Amino acid sequence: MPYRSPVNDFQFLLDHVVGFRAVQDTEKFAEATDETVSAILTEAGKLADEVIAPLQRVGDTDGAVLENGVVRASPGFREGYQAMAEGGWIGMSGDPEHGGMGLPFTLTASLNDMIGGACLAIGLNPILSQGQIEALEAHASDEMKDLYLPKLTSGEWTGTMNLTEPQAGSDVGALTTKAVPNGDGTYAITGQKIYISWGDHDMADNVCHLVLARLPDGAPGTKGISLFMVPKLIPDADGKPGQANDLRVVSLEEKMGLHGSPTCVMSFEGATGWLVGEEHAGMAAMFTMMNNARLNVGVQGVGVAEGAYQHALAYALDRKQGRTPLENGTGTIIDFADVRRMLVQMRAETYAARAIALACSTAIDMAGATGDKAWKARAAFLTPIAKSYGTDTGIKVAELGVQVHGGMGYVEETGAAQYYRDVRVTSIYEGTNGIQAMDLVARKMMDGGDTAFRILDEIETDAEAARESYGKLAEAVWSAAETLREATEWLVEQDLQDRFAGAVPFQSAFARVLGAHYHLRSAVAEGGDGPRRALAAFYIERLLPEHAALLEQARAGADGLYALAVEDLAV
Repeated sequence: MPYRSPVNDFQFLLDHVVGFRAVQDTEKFAEATDETVSAILTEAGKLADEVIAPLQRVGDTDGAVLENGVVRASPGFREGYQAMAEGGWIGMSGDPEHGGMGLPFTLTASLNDMIGGACLAIGLNPILSQGQIEALEAHASDEMKDLYLPKLTSGEWTGTMNLTEPQAGSDVGALTTKAVPNGDGTYAITGQKIYISWGDHDMADNVCHLVLARLPDGAPGTKGISLFMVPKLIPDADGKPGQANDLRVVSLEEKMGLHGSPTCVMSFEGATGWLVGEEHAGMAAMFTMMNNARLNVGVQGVGVAEGAYQHALAYALDRKQGRTPLENGTGTIIDFADVRRMLVQMRAETYAARAIALACSTAIDMAGATGDKAWKARAAFLTPIAKSYGTDTGIKVAELGVQVHGGMGYVEETGAAQYYRDVRVTSIYEGTNGIQAMDLVARKMMDGGDTAFRILDEIETDAEAARESYGKLAEAVWSAAETLREATEWLVEQDLQDRFAGAVPFQSAFARVLGAHYHLRSAVAEGGDGPRRALAAFYIERLLPEHAALLEQARAGADGLYALAVEDLAV
């Protein structure tokens, strides 16, 4: 079944729901006119539908391989990547000084959603380059910017991020990779990194690795880490790929899914690197890339949810089984209430997750355009929610997609299982969703909950305004926001251990309420009794009530988690 980008949903959300008009009204993004935005969404949709989507299956069945030290991409991937690069899609939010279009990140997020829905494996590659572009723009020297940014922006070169080591996963401070000054302004980088997505390939002329390593005088932990640019091929005097650097791909991981995206074990063997930013300030620089990547990973989840939903819908409209319960039904399984329930839930969850991701992107753009601390705080607060809910939604919707297919969903021939296998990692990489939740209730609550309360004020104000026309739906959203407010007030008074114990259900509850908020906004913007109102009613009446149970869990504290001793957990 061919994938079709949901361009109309993007257009509607940007025009009416997530406040993107404010971005267009800033001086920085004045060129993002309605006409420009519409053209970009339309053309991005065509790219995803016509060029990228045909790569979905081949990326799974004929994944990337390591041959004689070189990673070969799946058949057709090089051509698909080149289409993205030649169309200017990879660096469209980059600085025009280095070849970018200077367009809002919200449009890049929309593109990545469509590409992820078409083929997540290849869509991961440009997301890494985009994160590296942002990190270099913020932290690199002018000389490094002039050399690398035009190549990354154009897609001639691609970027990676190298954090994880066998003994240093979420605890990045435990890394052992070393950086020793060479005496000429360069550094010798030695160590092994694992889980490096697109660590090597044959789709572009060079692969640029951002590598975390410790200088000889670096303190233990994260405070002693520095960041280095370590290219696969060292640029020559003319800025072209030259001598091979002292690094190699040791192996490719055999994974549950994402076979078309090579996950490399990288060995740096005295490789030449250049410092990015200040010594011992590598984590701050890398976090610029990681924060960009975290939201984009949430967007990946939404994209896969879209693909899985469309796949399941097409099957349900074709599959005939039993007698239809509807007098004027289709005669297919979509007439059955339980199948209809699954499909509408898939649609409702995907729409809510997309709205949250675009609202977060809009806040990022507003923070960049205005420098307003409130926008920066809002973007930071929404990022872990967008990442977690987006990926949780991708997993949940892909799983429902398998269920809609019945027994055929478990058979690889239909392609339904691939969505689930591919998306499953998104709740793990770029910071597990549990770590996102801990970040939300700790660092993002250091303001005493002020940012959370401002968002809740907005939700309640909108719900109040909608009460006359939307009655019980508006009342349910207002009440949920008030319950969430009370839980947030409780949360900020607790110690970290109790916060962490309830972090995941709290984060999920916040996403539930935000999703209801954006569904209600969509219904109001549409007016009347159209499909967006019906979809909002489904979400608010059937899914929103989950927030109350989640908040009960969030307030249970940590004691119960430790009531069983470690030895009591053994079978």
